[in-house]
Amino acid sequence: MVRDTLGRPVKDLRISVTDRCNFRCTYCMPKEVFGRDFAFLPRAELLTFEEIARIGAAFVRNGVTKIRLTGGEPLLRRDLERLIEQLAGLAEVALTTNGSLLTREKARSLKNAGLSRVTVSLDSLDDAIFRAMNDVDFPVARVLEAIDAAGEAGLTPVKIDVVVKRGLNDAGVVELAGRFRNTGHIVRFIEYMDVGNTNGWRMDDVVAGREVVERISAAWPLAPVDAGYFGEVAERWRYSDGAGEIGVITSVTQPFCGSCTRARLAANGQFYLCLFAGNGYDLRALLRGGASDEQLAEVVASLWRARGDRYSEIRSDATVPLPKVEMSHIGG
Repeated sequence: MVRDTLGRPVKDLRISVTDRCNFRCTYCMPKEVFGRDFAFLPRAELLTFEEIARIGAAFVRNGVTKIRLTGGEPLLRRDLERLIEQLAGLAEVALTTNGSLLTREKARSLKNAGLSRVTVSLDSLDDAIFRAMNDVDFPVARVLEAIDAAGEAGLTPVKIDVVVKRGLNDAGVVELAGRFRNTGHIVRFIEYMDVGNTNGWRMDDVVAGREVVERISAAWPLAPVDAGYFGEVAERWRYSDGAGEIGVITSVTQPFCGSCTRARLAANGQFYLCLFAGNGYDLRALLRGGASDEQLAEVVASLWRARGDRYSEIRSDATVPLPKVEMSHIGG
C-alpha cells in the first residue's frame, strides 16, 4: 500500500467522466461563468472508457479499493454502463449524480452493470429554493423519484448530499433529515466550501456541521457513531430512536486532511492530489504516449508518495484566493 508524506494511503479514487452538467448550481457552476459560450472539453480530450479503466487499474495496484464516478453530471456520458462493467472487476464502484437522468430503467441498468451505490445531490425540499439553487428550474419531485428509483434497484444505502449555505437553504435541514428518517437512506450535510474560483465563497455563508447536528438533535436526539473506516469523510450520527443516521462533512470547521485517502482524476486525465489543488498531473499524455501498465502504476505511486496536501487544515485569508481546480472538473 502506497502512503504519502503524512502516512496517508491511497484508498479512494474519484473519477470525473465529464466536465459538463445540466444544472448550474450557484456554488459549483454559476451560470454567469458557465454560460452558453463556455468552452467545455472537446470529445478528443476526454479519456476513453478503456483509458479510464487502465488508470483505475493503476490506482488499484497501489491500494485503491473504492472508485466513485462523478462529473459534472456523470449520467450525461453515454453508455456509462460499459465503463462500470470494466471498473467493477477492479473495485467497488459508486456514483454521484444530481438525479435528473436517474430513471427506474437507468437505475436498474447501472445496477446490472455492477454499480454498488448511488449518492444523489438534493439541497432543499422547498421547490422554489431548490429550483433557484440548481438555476435551471428543475423540480424537487423528480429528484425524489430518482432517489426512490435508486433504492428500488438496490443501489443502497442511497446517500443524499446537501450543501448547506446560510441564508439560502439552511432553514430546511431539519425537514430534509425528517424526510428520510426510517427510509434506510442517509442524508449528509456538507459545509459550503471554497472549491474552485467562481462560487463567491465567504466564511459567513458557512453553517458549521455542529450547528446542523444541534438543530436536528433538538427534533430527534442523535448519538455519535464511530467511523466505519479510516478516511471516512462524514462524521456519523445515529437517531436515538433507531430511525437511521445522518452524516455531516466538516471540511471547513473541522478539517479531516490527516485521514484523507482520496485521489481525483479529471475527465481529461489530469490527476489531482487534493480537492483544492491548483494543478494536476497529466496521465492522459502518459497513456497516449505508450506507457505500459507498470509504468503508469509507478508514476501514480511516485506522485502519491510525494503528496503533502492539507489545504483545509491551513485554510486562511492567504490561501482562500489561490487558484484551484473547479469542482465541476473533479466532482467534489
